[in-house]
Amino acid sequence: MYSQELPSIVKYTPETYAGGNQNWMISQASNKFIYVANNEGLLEFNGAKWRLYPSPNNTIIRAVNVVKDRIYTGCYMEFGYWQRDGFGKLNYFSLVPMLKTQMVEDEHIWNIINFKDWILFQSFDRIYFFNTLKNEFSIINSKNPIPKIVDINGVIYYYVLSEGLYSMEEGKAKLISDLPIFKEGTIINIYPADDGLLIHTNNSGFYFYKNQVLKEWNIPANETLKKMKVYTSLQMKDKSFVLGTISNGIVCLSQEGAIQYQMNQSNGLSNNTALSLFEDIDGNLWAGLDNGINCINLKNSPVRIFNDDRGLLGTVYASALFNDYLYLGTNQGLFYKAVDSNNPFEFIQATSGQVWSLTVIDGELFCGHHSGTFLIEKDKADLICDKPGTWNLIPILSRKDALLQGNYNGLNVLVKEDGKWRFRNKIRGFDNSARYFEFLKNHELFISHEYKGVFKLEIDSDYNTVLKVVLQSELPLGKNSSIVKFKNNIFYGTNEGIYKYHPTENKFFKDSVLSSIMSKESYISGKLIVDETQKMWMFSKENINYISVNNITNEFEIYNLPIPSQLRRGMIGYENILHLKNREYLLGTTNGYITLDVTLINPPDNHNVIINQVATKKFDSSIIPVEIDIPGEFKYRQNSIVFNYSVTDYNNYQTIKYQYKLIGYYDNWSEWTDKTELYFDNLASGEYDFTIRAKVGDILSENIASYKFEILKPWYLANFAIAVYLVVLSVTIVFIHKRYKKHYKKQLERKQMESEQLIMRIKNEQLNRDIENKNRELAISTMSIINKNEALNSIKRELINKESDNMSVLRLIEGNLNDSKDWKFFEDAFNNADKFFLDKLKKIHPDLTPNDLRFCAYLRLNLSSKEIAPLLNISVRSVETKRYRLRKQMNLAHDDSLVTHILEI
Repeated sequence: MYSQELPSIVKYTPETYAGGNQNWMISQASNKFIYVANNEGLLEFNGAKWRLYPSPNNTIIRAVNVVKDRIYTGCYMEFGYWQRDGFGKLNYFSLVPMLKTQMVEDEHIWNIINFKDWILFQSFDRIYFFNTLKNEFSIINSKNPIPKIVDINGVIYYYVLSEGLYSMEEGKAKLISDLPIFKEGTIINIYPADDGLLIHTNNSGFYFYKNQVLKEWNIPANETLKKMKVYTSLQMKDKSFVLGTISNGIVCLSQEGAIQYQMNQSNGLSNNTALSLFEDIDGNLWAGLDNGINCINLKNSPVRIFNDDRGLLGTVYASALFNDYLYLGTNQGLFYKAVDSNNPFEFIQATSGQVWSLTVIDGELFCGHHSGTFLIEKDKADLICDKPGTWNLIPILSRKDALLQGNYNGLNVLVKEDGKWRFRNKIRGFDNSARYFEFLKNHELFISHEYKGVFKLEIDSDYNTVLKVVLQSELPLGKNSSIVKFKNNIFYGTNEGIYKYHPTENKFFKDSVLSSIMSKESYISGKLIVDETQKMWMFSKENINYISVNNITNEFEIYNLPIPSQLRRGMIGYENILHLKNREYLLGTTNGYITLDVTLINPPDNHNVIINQVATKKFDSSIIPVEIDIPGEFKYRQNSIVFNYSVTDYNNYQTIKYQYKLIGYYDNWSEWTDKTELYFDNLASGEYDFTIRAKVGDILSENIASYKFEILKPWYLANFAIAVYLVVLSVTIVFIHKRYKKHYKKQLERKQMESEQLIMRIKNEQLNRDIENKNRELAISTMSIINKNEALNSIKRELINKESDNMSVLRLIEGNLNDSKDWKFFEDAFNNADKFFLDKLKKIHPDLTPNDLRFCAYLRLNLSSKEIAPLLNISVRSVETKRYRLRKQMNLAHDDSLVTHILEI
């Protein structure tokens, strides 16, 4: 097993970038966007999202080079450049129409280089020189194929098959060498060398060329390289070399030509065929493969990875450096190899099974194993205790020849006698699992059990029996909890926080400073580790933290390594870390280990967050991009806004988080998120300012990107509409006012009428009462006259019947019967009761006599003939006669009623 510690590799599959399998050339813009010439077109990657731009004629794009704000590409029978518009989209501009001659039949552009004010497009048949200042072309034609063109120290070199190596001098091609190597087509690339050239061939290594002399570069990698078929190569900025092969993956060489890494499909690469290589601004190596794209964090990465892809090692639970060997304890046994070598790890016999711990004590390496305890010497393992399940071992205080080991079923004592370690006894009185334990002082120690809690034990002076067991009830139980001694203090780690033991109060109290690192939200493990440099390590979802103590202030200094758990890939609850050298550490994982250089963890503060696209979202979920270089102004129905943003950091072990606020909606910064797209739905009308910043690891981005926009009011709330509403409202108010005024006027008139009617009704009622009174008076008067006349007539008849001289009395009676005063009283009463009747009657029948009028008045009162007779002092028969005569005077028809006629007047 070849044990390389390889750089981290980020893999992008064709499904990820939604393009073709093959990737022919890679370039990068000043904003760190990556551009790839792909089978399906031009790929753009902004650090968060891939975007494919199909080639202009739907052919394979084989060449790409970014120069300033233009992305030059070449494909079959076409070349030109792409330029970004205000909407964040690339638009293509062809340069072929500017040629004064046709392209060669079936011509492909294979390479594009930038040379001063010129862009050179190379095919097998021609080199097209495009002057970017004058927009003019000049062309070099060739009878034979041109495989390669390079710019070395300001000189253009290219070689032609069957002809040799050319250089451009004073605008003309000059043959400088016709050595066989330049004619055979084996050259992959040409690099600068001391006053000459370094020629890289596809299967015979490197050669120095100077003054027509060719000399092989004798390097350690030659034997390996001659067994490979190289397709492409690249010299990095640090003068090292990277070779892309056809079937052996990628080989990295030092400046001196020694192999540093060999990466292939078996140890992390996506594919064994590398078609293109590119070093980006940050020193990452991009590999365009025959099937996918890989970004290799080759330089300045804090992480190197050893992957046990074959599963020979297993999950690493413990590690140790001992006598220039690196030991790994895994679930499959104990393995070792020489430090700083690429030799394979070798299995140490007799250690098959679960290894729990590796501890160096006084120059000896002890292995805690499922089968017991082993003493390790190079590749030998000596079983010194066969009690199963040794978690860990620590020296017993005050005794140099004794160790205390924690096992599945309690505590055991090992002693050294005659230079050999042996099991002495199990300590009676405590039979629980003792995975974590630390001495408080002689004969007193704490044991942490994640399901039962923390116990304080007092042991007798000979370490035979536990005298006292006390459960620290103030401590919470916690999965993956642990206990450790750090700077002579006992600390307990759990999901509730970090607790520190206070001897004076004999209790644990929560440490607010350390607990702030391990919140419930970020907790995955309470495992605390103290390394040989006296740093205490803690592990959370998003970070690894280590704590040291300032020697002057004696205060904690907390350092954060922003490597999330999904990238660490460690066994949760069994984290292990080992100090290697300087500030390098080894962290065990589920399939090998990673090495960390903490000096490189936090990147330089040179990252920028970029708003890539702003778009409005319609009801049908379609996206409409808008210009991002000018403040936006959107109609109200465009009030759902989408933002895309990113940071172009391609380090696999650097986490990128974003924080935003939308001023005008909410003014406070959001929680940190890894989302690179935000969607604000149904925003109200008004002015907004979208602001975004990023955090790479623990370092804030250099800039804060922002985009201002305004959502206009809906048409029905626009100023014009409001003016119309005011006019309509004013008119409506005036109209309503008039209507109300008219209504109130009518109401007033109605009320006045009602009042008048009420007054009239009151008056009528009063009048009716007066009429009733008058009628009563008239009736009384009439009845009085009738009664009086009847009485007088009766007296008159009696006097006539008596034969005495009663003439004087008769005259008196006659006078009273025909007294005009009675008629006058009756007439006044009648006129009060029935005004204007007699006047109307006179007007209708002017020939009527006073006596007739009097008779008509009695008929108006609807008096019978019998009642009228006494009033007129005539007989009833005379009344009937008078009725008949009056009918004639009034010219009434035979069927007309006299009384009815008089009542209708």
